[in-house]
Amino acid sequence: MRKDAYHFHVRNAAMDKTLKYETIIKELLEEYAANKKTLTPDVKSQLIFDAENHQYQLLSVGWHGHKYIYVTAFHLAIEDEKVWIYQNNTEAMIADELIERGVLQSDIVLGFVAPSARIYSGFAVA
Repeated sequence: MRKDAYHFHVRNAAMDKTLKYETIIKELLEEYAANKKTLTPDVKSQLIFDAENHQYQLLSVGWHGHKYIYVTAFHLAIEDEKVWIYQNNTEAMIADELIERGVLQSDIVLGFVAPSARIYSGFAVA
């Protein structure tokens, strides 16, 4: 294989992986957003998808009785072909759900875990 053909193939494989992971993340967050609507109707789910920078968030915003709610339920990103979980303010095991949907465990980084402790997480270090 010629050098330029090889680089084209590698670049396309990375784009395919990124697109696959993006689709998985979007579908998963959309399902969580739909479920949230039925639990607390006055607290709205807001999905934020920045496809250009590969950033994905699910926010909960609204009033629960007399208390104002603004929570980042999930913040995920795709960086260097890995799914970074930056925030999970739920009891959901989002990493396990990503694996069940086709994300490789070795491609998941727990961004909220200190870099020095990630080696013990069972997931990617970075």
